[in-house]
Amino acid sequence: MINVVLHTLFVLALGYYVMTSMQWYSYKIERVLFHYNRYDWYIYYFILPIIAYYGSFGFLSYGVYGLYVIALFLWYQKRDKKLVFTARVKRFFLFLLLMTLFQNLLCLTYFTCNTYGIIIPLAFAHLLSLAFEKMLFLSFKKEAKAKISQMLALKVIAITASYGKTSIKNFLAQILASQFRVYATPRSVNTLGGIIQDINNALKKEMQVYIVEAGARVRGDIEEIASLVQPHIAIVGKVGEQHIEYFKTLENIRNTKMEMIHSERLEKAFIHESAQVKGNEKIQIFGQDLYHIESTLEGISFDMEINGHKEHFTCKLLGDFNAINIAAAIHASLAMGMDIKAIQGAVSNLKGVEHRLQRIEAGGKLIIDDSFNGNFDGMMSSYTLVNTYAGRKVILTPGIVESNENANIALAQRIDDVFDLVIITGKVNLKVLDSYVKKAEKIILSDKSKMQEILAQHTRVGDLILFSNDAPNFL
Repeated sequence: MINVVLHTLFVLALGYYVMTSMQWYSYKIERVLFHYNRYDWYIYYFILPIIAYYGSFGFLSYGVYGLYVIALFLWYQKRDKKLVFTARVKRFFLFLLLMTLFQNLLCLTYFTCNTYGIIIPLAFAHLLSLAFEKMLFLSFKKEAKAKISQMLALKVIAITASYGKTSIKNFLAQILASQFRVYATPRSVNTLGGIIQDINNALKKEMQVYIVEAGARVRGDIEEIASLVQPHIAIVGKVGEQHIEYFKTLENIRNTKMEMIHSERLEKAFIHESAQVKGNEKIQIFGQDLYHIESTLEGISFDMEINGHKEHFTCKLLGDFNAINIAAAIHASLAMGMDIKAIQGAVSNLKGVEHRLQRIEAGGKLIIDDSFNGNFDGMMSSYTLVNTYAGRKVILTPGIVESNENANIALAQRIDDVFDLVIITGKVNLKVLDSYVKKAEKIILSDKSKMQEILAQHTRVGDLILFSNDAPNFL
């Protein structure tokens, strides 16, 4: 019985590692297998423990159990993105526990087992979990589709882009909120599953406008979301090479984003010029209608051509790239019938998205938190903005995580031109950044838990500190 109990705990511990990896990569087994950035963890926390277990016997097995639990606990302590025990995760562990106990019962009752299996309960628990979640998903999807189709007065605005979609969503929600009852998908919820849950649990029937952010990893992801919510207004923001590792070509990215206009009740679509598509009576191209964009550490201003007239806009947001995001929100607000003066007033009061060029002053240091900005154009724009600062400039960055080597080389060269101290976080782009940052002082931060200590030691009053992108430490 001691063996049964210890073996069960050992399998559950292995399941903890497996499920943590699955949650990091949206429960997609192909992403865990082929896009994992720390395959050494597979060896240390999955493969070697299994080999050690099958290679041990008697009291040695107890040592394997103990060492693995200690190693996994230490690994857990250092993770900045720990496993969240959602309903799905709890169901997986229930399946895993039942499969493990069932297998052990068979061994005790009907068979003679020198060792209890590990792979079989893990595999069967995964398959049972997939089947059960699929059934739940289809049921929830049907419920969400019925709910949104019955809200006849609701206007749905769906937004996608390679980058900037969360900002467009938040800016548009703030502008429209002055005249409508508006609800937008929270935080960065932008997957089909997340949107289904949002509709079922949070979208209230008295809402007049529902703003949906849509993300994608493969062709068809946006199509599924558009089919579910059937947007009246679609926005396709700037298209670029973000997530190029999944889509392989820029054309695939563009075609996937353009799935957003596949709506039976589409009234108007606003498409950024980077998508390189032609306009028509329903599709309006934007981006070329912006002029005189000025960006400082105090805010941005720009002119925008609307119905043949140039209109001026100002706000306290940082970063010239935000002019494009605001322009998309302005176009959608006009399509909703808002007056230009009301829109200008709302734009002047826009509040930024947390961790997107968020300005903070602390201890005599100017901190620019841009840790949620992980695209090339946005990061380069932030460096241009920071370059206007007269004092010493410090950056913490892992580079661009889901992009190619050339983009990170260009990023590193620009970093070297602007910053005095570069703190490199994460391993995924360490080699490139270390090679191409040559003039600036460099610190390689292998343990993010020591970030505060490093900043205290190496920065001083008057410094500007930019947090540029933030990759979780499993990258």
